[in-house]
Amino acid sequence: MSLLIVPVVLLAMLLFSGIKILKEYERGVIFTLGRFTSVKGPGLIIVIPGIQQMIRVDLRVIVFDVPPQDVISRDNVSVKVNAVVYFRIVDPERSVIQVANVFEATSQLAQTTLRSVLGQHELDEMLAERDKLNHDIQRILDRQTDAWGIKVSNVEIKHIDLNESMVRAIAAQAEAERSRRAKVIHAEGEKQASLMLAEAAQMLGSQRQALQLRYLQTLTEIAKDRTNTIVFPVPMDMMEAFLAHRRED
Repeated sequence: MSLLIVPVVLLAMLLFSGIKILKEYERGVIFTLGRFTSVKGPGLIIVIPGIQQMIRVDLRVIVFDVPPQDVISRDNVSVKVNAVVYFRIVDPERSVIQVANVFEATSQLAQTTLRSVLGQHELDEMLAERDKLNHDIQRILDRQTDAWGIKVSNVEIKHIDLNESMVRAIAAQAEAERSRRAKVIHAEGEKQASLMLAEAAQMLGSQRQALQLRYLQTLTEIAKDRTNTIVFPVPMDMMEAFLAHRRED
């Protein structure tokens, strides 16, 4: 009787080892005698021990950092750039069959793509058009990893590190740009002021009485300062008007 118990226990243990439970975000890629059979899960599944093999695949979004990469921009500036990639497995079968290590392959591809895309742009574009670069890298990665059953949902460039000399050069360039804008604004103000003065002179010249009133107003303003003696010429047209008035008297 005891001799029968041992085989029964071993058979029960063997059958129990074939029971697998997969979580909601997991799938099981089943191979029967080395050949792909199906994708099962989630929930309770049975794998025939010794005949079938199951590989678990996680379908959740995976986040990994791309290590800092040395990038030479199109204008020959050396920078260090790192990024973060968000992706998930959408086809468990291809992620197991088409590539040996899907995570390592995606990481290496992200590094080379980051260097390739950024190397085609100048430094100013890297700093000012980060959203566009993120989209370009994401689109290329998503297209190339599609054969592996991967969906790259987002790529974000985290840091673009510059050396000290380049930081000083960018600061000097920004200061020069601010100075240029200030000079342009000043020149525009001078231009507008000269146009208004020319218009005012034209209006005063066309009306004799207005010019005389302006002359007298200027005399009144100067007369307030009693510390200096000022010789001020009197226009001949004013003198002629005064003499004509005297003759009438």
